[in-house]
Amino acid sequence: MPRAVAAPLPPPSPLTPEEARRYLVGHLGLARPAYPAGARGVRALLQGLRCIQLDPLDVIGTNADLVALARVDGIARGDVYRHLLPGHAFEHFAKERCLLPGSAFPYYRERTALAPWRQAERLRRVPEAVLHAVLEEVRARGPASAEDLTDHGRVDPLDWSGWKGTGRATTMALEVLWARCQVVVCGRGSSGKVYDIPGRALPRVAEAKPAETFERWAVRERVEAAGLLCRVAGPHWSVLSDIRTSALPDELVREGELEEVVLPGSPRRFLAPRGFRQREATAPDDRMRILGPLDPLLWDRTLVRLAFGFDYVWEVYKPAEQRQWGWYVCPLLYRGELVGRIEARVREDTLHVEKLWREPNAVLDDAALDEALARHASACGAERVRRPRSRSTARRAS
Repeated sequence: MPRAVAAPLPPPSPLTPEEARRYLVGHLGLARPAYPAGARGVRALLQGLRCIQLDPLDVIGTNADLVALARVDGIARGDVYRHLLPGHAFEHFAKERCLLPGSAFPYYRERTALAPWRQAERLRRVPEAVLHAVLEEVRARGPASAEDLTDHGRVDPLDWSGWKGTGRATTMALEVLWARCQVVVCGRGSSGKVYDIPGRALPRVAEAKPAETFERWAVRERVEAAGLLCRVAGPHWSVLSDIRTSALPDELVREGELEEVVLPGSPRRFLAPRGFRQREATAPDDRMRILGPLDPLLWDRTLVRLAFGFDYVWEVYKPAEQRQWGWYVCPLLYRGELVGRIEARVREDTLHVEKLWREPNAVLDDAALDEALARHASACGAERVRRPRSRSTARRAS
């Protein structure tokens, strides 16, 4: 029989940069405080964003801290972990390694049972007997870090382009078990990540059944998490890159589950949630927000340039002589626009703003900036702020 020909996709609809900015800022919870204060707000935030990308660097808070502090009042540095773990979240690969709401766990458990996540190299180093022994010890002992568990000797560490992993067999076994969803991260302690079995750490969802396949669920979740998800390959797809090239995204567009849009000046097409134009638009408030370098608003650098006219590259892994800005530079969002960027450090009791840049033709309100810095300093346990009163004007990258 002749192979059925798929129906053509509906033509993408145009979206102006102004419309894209307004939608993204509101959709990603950056227009005005959209969540309750404190622990309830952090938990609602994770449900709303779908995932919070993790990074271990802690300069003015980790990236997870910065994502939450830009959106939730009444919290401090480190509260993201304290308010979510255990019971409300787990860690796994989404937009790279992320905090995910507990409701996502059944999908990840099903997926890892069918396809291992980046584990071939580890499994060549860690015997199955060690995996079994570590799992049984975690099951018997309850929450435990690698330091708390029996030492099973050494293994050859992984080396990915200069990044070296653990040389401890117990730690590598925990990483395999974590990737398989047989254990989950349930907290952070002085010895690092604390692990437990899902039945104790996520009792409400540990045995729940997913409502649909991982693939369909994951694409819709990623589109919601990004707001606008470019169909071109990039870090915004991350571990879903194989799904990106499958027939599924087109199927979801044909079914009306997703919409396609285009922005002027670019051939790229973006996936948007169904009915996104009908969602209530929230006018931005007068609060300035310091964005983490891995904030969901910044995942797609090309989209940021198209919608905001803002060129941003996180230069933390660049050699110093190749950086245009600095090591850990954070954008400033004000009234729905990206108006500048800062490089800052918390040292002892002071938040030091070492460099400050204003975007060309942007309004960088000193009072709003002072308020944002004071709020951030307090959340980081700092008593004062020092910043340069002069600022540089950002140059457009050539």
